[in-house]
Amino acid sequence: MADTKTVKVRQTGSPIRRPKDQLATLKGLGLGRIGRERELEDTPAVRGMIAKVAHMVEIVEERG
Repeated sequence: MADTKTVKVRQTGSPIRRPKDQLATLKGLGLGRIGRERELEDTPAVRGMIAKVAHMVEIVEERG
């Protein structure tokens, strides 16, 4: 199996008083609580989700 690129993201902001679609995007990324981190496959779909909630998440590291 080929090496898959991954990206590690951490939630830094609260979804309180944000549009429901942004909360759903955080849930889709596996986040939902400040400080929670997830390592996700680096795909265009995941990058788009990160861009949508960029004000509430930070990229910790990229591997691959």
